[in-house]
Amino acid sequence: MSQTAPASKPRVALFVTCLVDLHRPTIGFAAIRLLERAGCQVEVPRAQTCCGQPAYNTGDRATTRDLAMGILDAFGGYDYVVVPSGSCGGMLRHHLPHLFDDDPNIKARAEALAAKTYELIGFLTDVMGVTEVQAAYPGTVTYHDSCSGLRELGLKQQPRRLLAGVAGLKLTEMTDPEVCCGFGGTFCVKYPEISVRMVSDKTRDIAATGADTLLAGDLGCLLNMAGRLKREGSPVKVRHVAEVLAGMTNDVPPIGEGRG
Repeated sequence: MSQTAPASKPRVALFVTCLVDLHRPTIGFAAIRLLERAGCQVEVPRAQTCCGQPAYNTGDRATTRDLAMGILDAFGGYDYVVVPSGSCGGMLRHHLPHLFDDDPNIKARAEALAAKTYELIGFLTDVMGVTEVQAAYPGTVTYHDSCSGLRELGLKQQPRRLLAGVAGLKLTEMTDPEVCCGFGGTFCVKYPEISVRMVSDKTRDIAATGADTLLAGDLGCLLNMAGRLKREGSPVKVRHVAEVLAGMTNDVPPIGEGRG
């Protein structure tokens, strides 16, 4: 793994995320592998829970503030907080401080945490200076830009730069890689018909690329698209980008598929 890393070995807290913990722990292990290869000391605070985004999006500020206080206590003592999810990263970096607009002391703590919070791939490239990874993935992939990662955190070229160095991998772009997949957290629950139409448009765009694998950096988006692809009988495999970059695609089947 080539890089121009900070001189000292940063102490990094991994914010695993609820979906990764419950549905795809391999993404967390892939994140740890990538961070350690980049020269980080990685820890996983045991007290972590949800980033608060579901409660926040439904207007439950009281629950969101309670969760946020737990996050401040669990993650306050690290050099960086790294999240393998653009949506959870966006919540911590952009929305969490505003929960405490009425309390300057706590807001200062929240702003300090937000300033050192990064999405995984953005952290590897923009902070640790990683330029390539030692990984191989034979096949053609296409990449979906999740809404929060793209629009809140500015993630676009970072994953593509690292994927360009993966041996055997060919990236074929969708016509509209930046268009929402229709998941949107609670959006897909509130507006299921619109959500299904959006993800169906997305799967058509995926199929048109001819790619055999779909990659993205948000598990929520990946679960949504994988579910629709399976219902349509598509052979396209679905994976989190960290699994490919960490060389862990042999450790677990694609999302939505059983072993064997």
